[in-house]
Amino acid sequence: MHITLINPNLVVQRNDPMTTGIVYMPVTLASFAGALRREHLSVALIDAFGLAPRQARCRDKFMILGLDAEQVVARIPEDTCVVFIFANQVINHLSLLHIIKAVKERFATMKVGILENAQAVTAYALSPVADELFAHGADFAVIGDLEVAGLGMAQWFLEGHRDIDAVDPGPGILTPRFRNPSRGEVVDIDDLAPPAWDLFPLEQYWSLRFAHGPQSTPRYLPLITSRGCPYPCRFCVAPTTTGRRWRGRAARQVVDDMARAIDQFQVREFHIEDLNPTISDRRIRELCEEIIGRGLDLTWKIVAGTKVESIKDETTVRMMARAGCRYISISPESGAPEMLKAMNKPFKLNHALEIIGHMNRYGIRSQACFVLGFPGEGPEERQKTRQLVRTLTRAGVDEIAVFIITPTPGSELFSRAVGFTSLSDLNFTPVWRPDYAELSRFRKRLYLSFLLWKTFDHPLKIVRQIVNFLRRRFETKMEMVPYRALVWQWIGWTRCSRVKE
Repeated sequence: MHITLINPNLVVQRNDPMTTGIVYMPVTLASFAGALRREHLSVALIDAFGLAPRQARCRDKFMILGLDAEQVVARIPEDTCVVFIFANQVINHLSLLHIIKAVKERFATMKVGILENAQAVTAYALSPVADELFAHGADFAVIGDLEVAGLGMAQWFLEGHRDIDAVDPGPGILTPRFRNPSRGEVVDIDDLAPPAWDLFPLEQYWSLRFAHGPQSTPRYLPLITSRGCPYPCRFCVAPTTTGRRWRGRAARQVVDDMARAIDQFQVREFHIEDLNPTISDRRIRELCEEIIGRGLDLTWKIVAGTKVESIKDETTVRMMARAGCRYISISPESGAPEMLKAMNKPFKLNHALEIIGHMNRYGIRSQACFVLGFPGEGPEERQKTRQLVRTLTRAGVDEIAVFIITPTPGSELFSRAVGFTSLSDLNFTPVWRPDYAELSRFRKRLYLSFLLWKTFDHPLKIVRQIVNFLRRRFETKMEMVPYRALVWQWIGWTRCSRVKE
């Protein structure tokens, strides 16, 4: 019998393909698939987005990319004992609900579980929204490390069990009757099976020529080299989904994965999607030494962000560059100290300026991320953020990313959120917010100011960005994102069939 895994469609908010529509290759789901196969279980994988990334349909303000729900269900093997649907990103929630409904309409008695994506800040905790999932037909949800609770549920169903509420399923499982707050966790993440990337339509992802991180070569793969984040940021979902516990994989294991991908898929570009990969400076240096010692010809990029204070000094930056690191995203979040305090977000400006200087010196591109609209923020605090962007631009930061805070399920802000109609509305372009127009205007002006300052301070970098855009060899997201937006706009204009709610 089969265990069927489903990665849902990509959902784009049509009024902002620049901020939404980010392509995340589902590395956590690939790891779960690898764990199932290591136990000799038969796995069928259906990537609703990856199998048809240029197929589109429109639902009001959203464009949904990939197979439609009926096409997804048609691919489910008849002998499937349980279907797992990956809750990869909160904006894709609409797609997840459509797939649940379609599965239940075609296979009324088939059990459907929802898998939490605990290792992404753009995902969402399932505990606060479990009732909605169950109301739409889901039978259970898996939180925490999927390789523990998810694997246990797969084996339970293969043994012939059907009544999911008959007994307490244990840590990491939510059902209509049992809500276990504790997460299932892998004891030793160095013992994880390699991600089962051979099950995924990699060529379709690569053909897009854009990803979450800046894609410089025709082929890339994401990596998770650590799990969790120890920081208590109040706007973030990670404190809930990971319990503020950080666990790093050994450098040797990480580089083994890289070497395996080079041999199996001819990939030499890796996008590190950890919540905070540089927490251990010693581990990062060991990682660099391992890559250099093996003589591997590769590049790697920290694309999901890291805490700049955990990058200790010039020696670490120099080693990272020598080992192939070409991009690092950091998150100052705000230029207002009072807002950082309110967010529980520590940030040391002088250290950030020093590290950005080292990155410039050694050829590592840098990104600084900011958030707008945290409760209590006003025009004065936003001006402080603008001043910080000016300072970082002068220091040589290569790009900025500015997000409007949204109350993701699992964050502290979610319980106070009102005004949205769907969880898919909880993306970084929250048009339902009463102050959205004001925040959006500030964001656009800040981007324009940054480009003008960068042109004045670092004109050669601007020229390089234009060349990279035209060549589709992206060194920064600011080169790649306009290209991605143009692709989504073109697909929306030419291929987006209209679907009524």
